Amino acid sequence: MEFLGTTQVASYCGTRKSCLFPDPAPTSTTKDTYQSYYLPGYRHLSSWRPSLLHRVVSVPPSSAGEFNPTGRPPTVLPTLRSALHSRYSIRDWHHANMVQLKGSEASRYWAGRLNTDSLRLMQDKDQLTHQMQEDSSRNLGERISNIDFWRSELAYELECLLKETQALETAKKRLECAIGEMQGPLKTALECLYYREKRKEIDLVHDDVEKNLMKEVDIYKDCQEILAKLAQRINHQLGINRDAQHALEQDLSDKNSAHFIDVKCFNLRNTSDSINFYHGVEKADGTVSVPATWAKFSEDNIRCSQHARANSVRLREDTEVALESTSEELWNHFVSTNLAFNNRIAEVADAKNKLQAQLAKVLQEIFQTEDTIMLLERSIMAKEYPLKVAQTRLEGRTRRPNIELCRDAPQFQLVTEVYTIDDTLQTLKKHLQEARDTLQTLLHNKSKLEHDISVKTNSLFIDKKCMEMRKTFPCTPRLIGYT
Repeated sequence: MEFLGTTQVASYCGTRKSCLFPDPAPTSTTKDTYQSYYLPGYRHLSSWRPSLLHRVVSVPPSSAGEFNPTGRPPTVLPTLRSALHSRYSIRDWHHANMVQLKGSEASRYWAGRLNTDSLRLMQDKDQLTHQMQEDSSRNLGERISNIDFWRSELAYELECLLKETQALETAKKRLECAIGEMQGPLKTALECLYYREKRKEIDLVHDDVEKNLMKEVDIYKDCQEILAKLAQRINHQLGINRDAQHALEQDLSDKNSAHFIDVKCFNLRNTSDSINFYHGVEKADGTVSVPATWAKFSEDNIRCSQHARANSVRLREDTEVALESTSEELWNHFVSTNLAFNNRIAEVADAKNKLQAQLAKVLQEIFQTEDTIMLLERSIMAKEYPLKVAQTRLEGRTRRPNIELCRDAPQFQLVTEVYTIDDTLQTLKKHLQEARDTLQTLLHNKSKLEHDISVKTNSLFIDKKCMEMRKTFPCTPRLIGYT
């Protein structure tokens, strides 16, 4: 290995042969003029400077005795140094150039073919991608048309089902109204029977009025049972209608959502802002139907709705017949059992007057007890301030220094005062609690008396209204459910 900037002195070093330029003609009398040479791959210290060139200065021949202006003797290299420059031959150099040119030609040829194939491939794939996108858009358009068809069918059937359901609900309301209208006369008849059971001694007779009342009650109950069963059937049919309606609405909602999504997908273009990459979405198949099952699903929903509408029409016809027959039968029995009741009014009125007199006495006692409670509370409040004074005095005397903490007469008196006032307060509070308990008892008795009076008043009102209730009967439109 040589050092940078030094000369070669080995015996095998010879004249340097350039691999880039032809050898210059000898200009010196010395054949082995030295030129710096570096091994292949070994960089010179200043090789990065393009302006630095190593040249051999031409020196005219001169004798040994002539003056050398540079002061340096000519460099004489051994003849064996030329062996270092004989690594490659001219044939190798031409072969290397030929290989380089052929490799370059081959790479350029293959690059040209690749470019041509790439352009043709890009054109084919662009055409294929465009065609596939057009096919997808056409399929989406056909799908949107199919969805629009089933949407219209579902919407029409849903409208018909809603109208039939509304009519059936109206029939159900008529049944409920008819049952409710029967409840009033039935209640009246039951109340009449109840009060006639309270008759005393000889008045407890099983006359024609009681027989007609009992028969009337049975007819009311039978008619209510018939109408109630019919209402249950209607209620069950309404559940079926709602299920069919829910299926239609759900199917229509799904169709609307699918229509919106497909229209949105149909309107997507390569220049749209909402497009994005979703890697792996083509591998996940979340479909649950095929076109045949998809169409059959909507067709089944429509058929189920039509069957529910047919059943609803039959139920409405049965309801109309039942309402007319029951209303006529009830009116005939009501006419035959419209009699007078004048029992128990005097007895109930007398009991009510006695209770009211007792209530007045209880109210007077409540007022006196409340006054006593108020006086006790004032007395307790009046004892609190003396207790505060005594306890404050005791607390202040606890701060006397050293020997002054004497258990003297004032100390005993204050302690006695505190205990006495506290005992007085406890006694007053105990009496106050007893007075409050007594007041609560009086208030409870007052409440019971008022309740008994209200019961008697209600009984008296029912007795007086018995005839008035029997004088009225629901009209035929009300009995068949019209309000």
